[in-house]
Amino acid sequence: MSEKHNQASRIITFPSIHDALKAEKHCRKAGFKVKLIPVPRHISSNCGMALECLNRDIEEIMRGIRHAELVIDSLHSY
Repeated sequence: MSEKHNQASRIITFPSIHDALKAEKHCRKAGFKVKLIPVPRHISSNCGMALECLNRDIEEIMRGIRHAELVIDSLHSY
C-alpha cells in the first residue's frame, strides 16, 4: 500500500494475530483500504502482523477499532 500511494500510511500493531485479523475484517467491512503486513523490524523484532492504513482514514479506523472493543499495541507513522 505505501509504495502505491503518495500519502503517508499508518501502522497499527496488536497484542495478537487474532486482534489484527479481527481489525482487518472490521475495517474492510467498513470500506477502508487496509492491508495486513508483517510488523516492520524498526517497530518490533517480535513476529507478528500489523495493519497498514492510509493516514487520512486513521481517526475513523481507530474509532471503529475502539467500538469493536479491540485492543491495539501501538500506532506508528510509516
